[in-house]
Amino acid sequence: MPIPAELLRPRALRAGDTVALFSPSSGLAVRFPRAYEQGVGVLRHALGLKVRELETARADGAWLRSQPRARAEDLHRAFRDPEVRAVFATAGGEDVVRILPFVDPEVFRRDPKILMATSDATPLLALANQAGLVAFHGPSVMSGLAQAGGVPTAFLAHVRALLFGRQEMYEYRPYGAYLERDPERASDAEPPRLREDHRGWRVVQGRGRVRGRLFGGGLEALELLKGTAYWPAPAFFDGRVLFLEVSKVEPGPEAVRRTLYGYGVQGLFDRIAGLLVGRPRGYDESQRDALERELAEVVAGDFGRRDLPVVANVDFGRTDPQLIFPLGGLVEIDCDAKRLWLAESPLTPAGGG
Repeated sequence: MPIPAELLRPRALRAGDTVALFSPSSGLAVRFPRAYEQGVGVLRHALGLKVRELETARADGAWLRSQPRARAEDLHRAFRDPEVRAVFATAGGEDVVRILPFVDPEVFRRDPKILMATSDATPLLALANQAGLVAFHGPSVMSGLAQAGGVPTAFLAHVRALLFGRQEMYEYRPYGAYLERDPERASDAEPPRLREDHRGWRVVQGRGRVRGRLFGGGLEALELLKGTAYWPAPAFFDGRVLFLEVSKVEPGPEAVRRTLYGYGVQGLFDRIAGLLVGRPRGYDESQRDALERELAEVVAGDFGRRDLPVVANVDFGRTDPQLIFPLGGLVEIDCDAKRLWLAESPLTPAGGG
């Protein structure tokens, strides 16, 4: 897919806007209805949005798996509906990649809307971003929004700032605490314990400031795109800040290293401006140390990019609360100060079209 000539920024949300919910893959809303209802409640009561549940939102998992075209059509309906201003995924699911052949990229360009999903839904966000849309890697209804009541209040403030605000510069900040859990099941079991994050963001290597447009998502989900027509051309990565989320299956640091080899062999470490790695779920401190060593050894040692800024343990991925990263958003990293911010708004004003 060619690199778009210009980015299409969705309109910022405002109270009373309609958000459409659809499932790109999983039927977890049927299996864990309490978590789903909690997420819907956050949208309605905490964020003041009207919720429109599409056909796939509460559909059975077996039916969803058998109907990739129907899932894509649900997405099309949401983007073609002028009353809908945002489309949120209910959850992820590894089957997301199967809907890509049925998605018409033109729907993203005709009426740009906020599209937000996370983790396994990365292939859909990547497709939308390559079509020109600024797409949002952030909490889904069941994985992130449903847990809002058990995480620092800064989380909902962050959601409002990213999706409702339009600051020309927005600084990301660590939450300082996190939940480690099975995301979709958290609300149907004993609530997980909030943990303090003593480690904080870790600058593995790099000095000074760099900036670039964000691209990335779930590590394993991105692997499903490699070698297909949906993987970006090499030039797409020029000057990008790549962000990678360690997958839900908790691969060890060595497995992450093997995956990163694929990026290195493609020459992407010579093209990108920086690398952000999310906080891994299920790692103990020795594994976190090992992951950071692997990152440095691969990027600097194996592929010679000793100058490439690499920041690890950032608040996105399979722990909550998550930071929202807009694919296509212009981000700046200050390695010396351990600061990260959006250098321009990913949205157009709420009063605009």
